[in-house]
Amino acid sequence: MAATTPTTSFFARQSTQARVARVGAYAAVTLLAMLYAAPFLWMVATSLKDPSELDAVPPIWIPKVLQWQNYPNALLRPTRYFPLFFENTAIYVGLSVLGQLISCSLVAYGFARIPFKGSKFLFTLVLSTMMLPPQVLLIPQYLLFKQLGWLDSLLPLVVPQWFGSAFYIFLLRQFFMTIPRELDEAALVDGAHRLDIFWRILLPLCRPILITVFALSFVTHWNDFFGPLIYLNSQKNMVVATALRLFAMSQQALPIHELMAASVTSVIPVIVVFLFCQRAFVRGITMTGMKEG
Repeated sequence: MAATTPTTSFFARQSTQARVARVGAYAAVTLLAMLYAAPFLWMVATSLKDPSELDAVPPIWIPKVLQWQNYPNALLRPTRYFPLFFENTAIYVGLSVLGQLISCSLVAYGFARIPFKGSKFLFTLVLSTMMLPPQVLLIPQYLLFKQLGWLDSLLPLVVPQWFGSAFYIFLLRQFFMTIPRELDEAALVDGAHRLDIFWRILLPLCRPILITVFALSFVTHWNDFFGPLIYLNSQKNMVVATALRLFAMSQQALPIHELMAASVTSVIPVIVVFLFCQRAFVRGITMTGMKEG
């Protein structure tokens, strides 16, 4: 039988320590994931409970009989208007995300690929707007939209998104700069216009970062509560985030299990978008900033 050398023993100990460290890391991550998921799981469990199980002590995590009728009761009754709220939210989110994708990608393309005097100063000026708290602009914007007659409509929420966002411009600009400039030069030699290069060459190569911007923008606007709370007054124009608050605070509030059912439904689109965009999201984030501007 071959004797164990000190070198072999050293590497065996290192391998064992590495496995123990990996198991410990996975255990810690699993524990944190369970802690973060617990509120959501409780919300799902509550949405499927019978009213008699809501105040049980000790709390009931798994309902005895799943009450699936809580969902249509919460969402489809004529006096609760949830289909209208989801329709308003879809319009708001769709137009806002589209506006940010178009405007931010065009501005980022100009900063990254078209040399002009003062570009670095202007880019720094754009980034500096990220340091300005949105509350500082709230009153001037509100007065402006009031003069335009846009209050109690989706216009104050949608139109500003078509003028770009500094954070998304930064992400897109950094990703554009990772693409070799030789592609632009070859296209210009062949007679392509700048917009042709942007549309036909760069955008197809920028799919990961575009999906990243789409996912971040979608989640931000779907969960937006402050903007709709300020600018939307009538029930016919409300979005899901403010509608849930309205029903939670009204005299005819939804029962807690039906309110949880409506809340779970409002979270589902965000989960679906994240699951479909996860791989491209990670790639877009990791590739951004690989090359200095």
